Amino acid sequence: MDNSGSSTGGTGGTGSFEDLVAEGVAVPTEGWDFSWFEGRATEARPSWGYARSAGDRLSRATTALDVQTGGGEVFDFALSRAAAQPPMLVAATEGWPPNVAKATELLRSRGVVVVAAPEDAPLPFADGAFDLVLSRHPVRAHWPEIARVLRPGGTYFAQHVGPRSAFELVEHFVGPQPEAVSGARDPEHERAGAEAAGLEIVGLRAERLRMEFHDIAAVVHFLRKVIWMVPDFTVEAYEPQLRALHERIEAEGPFVAHSTRHLFDIRKPHA
Repeated sequence: MDNSGSSTGGTGGTGSFEDLVAEGVAVPTEGWDFSWFEGRATEARPSWGYARSAGDRLSRATTALDVQTGGGEVFDFALSRAAAQPPMLVAATEGWPPNVAKATELLRSRGVVVVAAPEDAPLPFADGAFDLVLSRHPVRAHWPEIARVLRPGGTYFAQHVGPRSAFELVEHFVGPQPEAVSGARDPEHERAGAEAAGLEIVGLRAERLRMEFHDIAAVVHFLRKVIWMVPDFTVEAYEPQLRALHERIEAEGPFVAHSTRHLFDIRKPHA
């Protein structure tokens, strides 16, 4: 699945529906490491290589912030690429307590200060504190706060989840969704929000990417980990849909969905 490395293939796990579901439930969900999915699910990567590009940006930054860092895995990878010339000050925010602990442990050796901050709260930093703000898959971009903490001439560089991402899977469980839901995260709407906050769009790219789920354990773990896909997901509540999807995969092969991603390169203009 989607992480800083390459996608992988496979034929999925074997066993009964009950055994595979139990396996998907047993896998820990902390952090933003998708390596468990190797051989169970795949997702094509955006052509721009966000984590590598973020590392290049970090090597040219003096002060940097990673917003909604998850378990810190992607930020750690990006910092490893900037190890020869890292920023003088690096910080990260995260709102989910298990990930705060995981990111703190992972990023401590790189000198990163991880701050516990709810996703919808103001960023706990001074005005103009950073010349680079990064984010990978934020729940929502708080444009006025991003603009506030950026120095004039500073950059927001981020990969966002786009509209209707993995909706073939979502709608299998919850049925067709209204436009207000399926069209959320539209990059043009986000562009308008950024510009309203006084930011300048330097670049905006979008791609639609193939996903494959090779067994029902991968589906269960994915929905437990990426909780906003089906927000009330539990195995018990969605057992009929899970069983139907398991039988479909057994009969037809991998379940195919499509993720959407867009890449923002945004600048705060000089006064």
